[in-house]
Amino acid sequence: MRNRLSLRFLVISALLLGLAGMGWSTPSWAISLHEAKAQGLVGEQPDGYLGLVKGSASADVKAMMKRINAARRQEYQAIAKRNGTELNVVEALAGKKAIERTPAGEYVKLPSGKWVKK
Repeated sequence: MRNRLSLRFLVISALLLGLAGMGWSTPSWAISLHEAKAQGLVGEQPDGYLGLVKGSASADVKAMMKRINAARRQEYQAIAKRNGTELNVVEALAGKKAIERTPAGEYVKLPSGKWVKK
């Protein structure tokens, strides 16, 4: 049973790392995810989704974040289904990985709900 859970964890982790490598590009006229993160407009959350660090973000930033979160949710659901696990397990693992991979200078949200710059 323990080996099966470890294997499931490794498979999910590998899939999430693959997703991270895919990136989520934006149309050339809109702000990119990289730009939005570098400007401190959006950050990674423990639930595996992007969040608005500053509530006064532009419509472009909000639209980009909504589109990326929808794509992430779709991928998380597929991963959960393939691995016979719950969506919230995949979301939490994705959030943990995303926060770990966030470079210094970008924002992450703590479980307490507070945004901090890494």
